[in-house]
Amino acid sequence: MADQIKALIDRIKKSRNTVFFTGAGVSTDSGIPDFRSPDTGLWKTTSAQELLFIDNFARKPKEFYNFALKFFEDLLYAEPNLSHRFIAEVQKLSDESYVITQNIDNLHQKAGSHNVIELHGNFYYSYCMECSQEFKTSKVFNMLKKGENPPLCPICKGLIKPDVVFFGESLPHEALNKAVKVSEKAELFIVMGSSLVVNPAALMPGYARSGGAEVAILNRNKTPYDSLADFVIHDNLSNTVKSLEEALYE
Repeated sequence: MADQIKALIDRIKKSRNTVFFTGAGVSTDSGIPDFRSPDTGLWKTTSAQELLFIDNFARKPKEFYNFALKFFEDLLYAEPNLSHRFIAEVQKLSDESYVITQNIDNLHQKAGSHNVIELHGNFYYSYCMECSQEFKTSKVFNMLKKGENPPLCPICKGLIKPDVVFFGESLPHEALNKAVKVSEKAELFIVMGSSLVVNPAALMPGYARSGGAEVAILNRNKTPYDSLADFVIHDNLSNTVKSLEEALYE
């Protein structure tokens, strides 16, 4: 692994356009589970899964918010970990750099990253489904703690929804199109903490490769794209990033 680490850091230092693609594994050390993954405790019951479909949210918002309260605080007040900070530092080394993320936790921004493309939205914000008024989700959280469930827009009394992609919703077109474009133009494309199984997001490494980028995959488990990557490291992400950071400053 040491040779892979050194080779990847050498490539990072030379890259003029580095693009990161991040999944739930990046935020695990910040105490955030992947609420979309069937492998987490949030998915222990069929009823919990059903609440994350947009049609069910519209019909049963109170049930969703009762469920959501279990992870509101974790998401809203989580802090960036070593992986987020490492990405932000590496971005400073490139003339151009982007972060494409499947995460909804706002931690890349908290860590100081720029050009963050959020494919699944951002839980830090919410909006009214009727008039589109935006709110910070912390305000919605306070409404819920006061017993205002479901939370309704103070302007039009419409239902307030977290600004994240529920099952049954399309990914935001602008974010998806931008992600494809920056992937195709990348010089170095680094996947971190993603199993690369959820399309269309998981197609980004292929776009990067077709555009001529070198691809690195840093993930605990194997992915369907390992065979096309120039660098593949299977280990706990925090271990990998510690090694990368040490090599970066040698």
